[in-house]
Amino acid sequence: MSLTLFERPAKPRQRGITMMIDPGLPSAAFADVIASFHPLIDLVKLGWGTALVTPLIDAKTAVLREHAVDFYFGGTLLERYLLEGCVDEFVHLARRHGARHVEVSNGTIPMDQAEKGRWIERLSHEFTVISEVGFKSPERSAQMAPGEWVAAVYDDLATGASLVTTETRESGRSGIATKDGHMRRDALRALLTCVGSDRILFEAPTKELQVELIRSIGPDVNLGNIAASDLIGLETLRLGLRADTLLDFTPQSAHASADPIPAPTPRIAASAA
Repeated sequence: MSLTLFERPAKPRQRGITMMIDPGLPSAAFADVIASFHPLIDLVKLGWGTALVTPLIDAKTAVLREHAVDFYFGGTLLERYLLEGCVDEFVHLARRHGARHVEVSNGTIPMDQAEKGRWIERLSHEFTVISEVGFKSPERSAQMAPGEWVAAVYDDLATGASLVTTETRESGRSGIATKDGHMRRDALRALLTCVGSDRILFEAPTKELQVELIRSIGPDVNLGNIAASDLIGLETLRLGLRADTLLDFTPQSAHASADPIPAPTPRIAASAA
């Protein structure tokens, strides 16, 4: 009798995306991570404005291109260029490094949804746009009703975003996450009911959020802001090879969350003998 595991699709994946965040790793360590784990990494975000102060940024983007891992600069960096009215300079930066994706957000600067949509539409002519909804401020995000989360995601998709990220910051305690580090169940339920999960990238920098989203949505939920040190751990959570999800995705168990939310039925396939 063979061990059975959830069937993870090969890259390029449309579901079960893992986005690794680089907060400024040393270039040699970064290169080692990408060379070692690139089959597990769908996207890399060079966090916030780190690209402008990383001495060997060319080496980082070169290793990403070498291993066919798509990457983009953090939305906060674009926000700074927007604030100073020099977006063409940002576009030149992305082109120079061979970035095929850009992130458009309004988590910090005063930019309404309509203006954000215009930038998504403009940049989508050249790049694959990943947008972000939610705010860096926990208080401001907490004031967003579930319907506002849904409307913001709809707007971004309608104006040209291919994937929409839900903010939690690197702490996992802002945006669509509560101050105690859990998902806002009302907003999550509204998004899954009205939009679905395929075109949403949920930021989940903590194991608690990763487990919560995998148990609520399924092993092929799209997860972002994953630390390099957590790539293997996350993959074991997806496959039921860690205690937190071991009993959730076996042939004998039916997938169900403590707070039921519509979720796909896990696919089970036999592993190689």
